[in-house]
Amino acid sequence: MNTPLKKPKDFLKPLTLGTLSLPINIAYAPLAGCSDYPFRKMSNIYRPALFFCEMVKIDALVRNDKNTFRMLDYSHDMHPLGAQLCGSNPKIVGKAAKIIEELGFDVVDLNCGCPVDKVTKDGSGSGLLKTLPLIGELLSNIKAAVKIPITVKIRVGWDAEHIVADQVTRIAEEAGASAIFIHGRTREQAYRGEVDYSPIRQAVQAKKNILVFGNGDIFDSESAYRMFTETGADGILVARGTMGAPWIYEHIFRSFQEETTPPLDPLLLRETFLTHLSFIKEYQNKERAQIDLRKIGSWYLRDKPETKSLREQLGRLRSLEEMEELLHASLCL
Repeated sequence: MNTPLKKPKDFLKPLTLGTLSLPINIAYAPLAGCSDYPFRKMSNIYRPALFFCEMVKIDALVRNDKNTFRMLDYSHDMHPLGAQLCGSNPKIVGKAAKIIEELGFDVVDLNCGCPVDKVTKDGSGSGLLKTLPLIGELLSNIKAAVKIPITVKIRVGWDAEHIVADQVTRIAEEAGASAIFIHGRTREQAYRGEVDYSPIRQAVQAKKNILVFGNGDIFDSESAYRMFTETGADGILVARGTMGAPWIYEHIFRSFQEETTPPLDPLLLRETFLTHLSFIKEYQNKERAQIDLRKIGSWYLRDKPETKSLREQLGRLRSLEEMEELLHASLCL
């Protein structure tokens, strides 16, 4: 006899991540090149259970690179907040994790999922999926160095012939990690093709106490529900779905509770975009703010035929003042 599917609200629950209590099981992922300070200020408005800074390289952190430390800026109200380490050197990873702890972060995560060549070429990121014992060594060294919870983010494998999500889950649990975040694609896929839920489900079946979060193509409440039902994961980690939609946690939560999808208010989209821009202007110099405005514009204005002309105009303008004037005049989204 088939087991009836759970109702969406039945998947919502608090979690204990090591010594950290999370009120709900929906978190926001670290996104390289995206999860900067203004992005985190926007995320913090909607209060996901946990969110992260973009990844930082452990060697740059250990040598006190000022640009790396700036990537870890946060305000006192941004908690719980995690930092993500990227690297494959077990000799210094503990020192890097200790720096994260001393900076006041609530969680430290090890990146074993980044698929880009400049990261994997030295065995870091998803390159670690080819050296599983090293993942265990890195996590063990982090665990020995800090008291805050440690987590690890992975892809299901390097390629379709080497699916290792369940193995890494057992390794991570033995090394003392509190949670594992699993993206349902291989490194070879990058962001192409369909998310494969089965390796995440196998990881859930392989675990004892470690929490498993499902990740990949969560862009709305329907895809969030599918991740839960297909995998049995303890929680979900939203990544690209947060870009241009910092409210997605609230959207999923309300949809699950009310069992209906609340409509997206065009005014909310407009005001959120402009608020995000104000945070960028406060934090970045004018030249950087212009670059970032174009970036977030591609998020907030995507998938809308009526904003194509606005996106094109933003791409041509070279003055931040002109960009702002255009936005305020045109944003009747």
